[in-house]
Amino acid sequence: MSEGVCRYTGSRTQQNDTPPDVRLARHAAHHHGVLSIHELRALGLDDNAVAVRVRSGRLHRVHRGVYSVVGRPALTLTGRFVAATLACGERGVLSHFAAAAYWGFLAWEERAIDVTVVGTSNRRILGVRAHRARRLHSHDVWLRDGIRVTSPARTLLDLAAFLPDHALRRAARQAQAERRVSIRQVAEILRRSSGHHGVGALQAIVSDGPAPTRSELEDLLLDLLDDAGIERPEINPRLRLDGRAISPDYLWRRERVAVEADSRRWHDDPLTRGNDADKQAILEAHGYRVVRVTWGQALARPAQTLARIRAALGS
Repeated sequence: MSEGVCRYTGSRTQQNDTPPDVRLARHAAHHHGVLSIHELRALGLDDNAVAVRVRSGRLHRVHRGVYSVVGRPALTLTGRFVAATLACGERGVLSHFAAAAYWGFLAWEERAIDVTVVGTSNRRILGVRAHRARRLHSHDVWLRDGIRVTSPARTLLDLAAFLPDHALRRAARQAQAERRVSIRQVAEILRRSSGHHGVGALQAIVSDGPAPTRSELEDLLLDLLDDAGIERPEINPRLRLDGRAISPDYLWRRERVAVEADSRRWHDDPLTRGNDADKQAILEAHGYRVVRVTWGQALARPAQTLARIRAALGS
């Protein structure tokens, strides 16, 4: 049975009592505006009725056997992901760069949408990059928003076969920061994925344990600390001080030292700068020493940056 048939849950009585175009619109509203030919048939439209609606502009062909409902807003990125997986049939699973963008730990760049297909197929689909897999473990395929998508851990493993180390490290750390994946989940998939091209690279990236950083500057600082042999701090820990939730970028709790990475992306507006100042004031009022580090300091003066942190730590 196809994914499209599985998604449809309307009763036969509802079909008989409701005009087909109303059924179509209602169903599309819950499936990102995208319907497969199997769903259209389940809604009571035969192939001729589908063709009539395509000619009249009420349906738009996205891929062979996959249609969007005209008159709704333009397809969202999620809708395009749904369409790509439906076009690949019941064996299609959103994966690689597309899955990483869907999970939110990699920025989407307009590219062909990655879909992994279990088994063999010679079919080529415009706008879709098909990856072949002999099998996918059931734990590695999740159903979210009507999309079959590789789990965050499997997505990282697939990316590891393509991304350079620095980009893979950023993706893995962002996935942890977004609470999409844990080191335990990554370790589990590494254990059962012997022979996958991404195993070695992903294993090297996570070998030092959890690193849920939220920006490239935090990555840079963490790498500086690791390379310098400074004890790894807590990363984005959650404190509650003066009735407020406080989350410094890095924290050495015993030494009562916090480091804040002043990334322009996060700190270059008056409201955010005010919040940062409040956070620093609260930390200092509770006896923490706060060291602020900018991009320029970390990139152009790494030795000085490390010296400042060591001085704060008393080492």
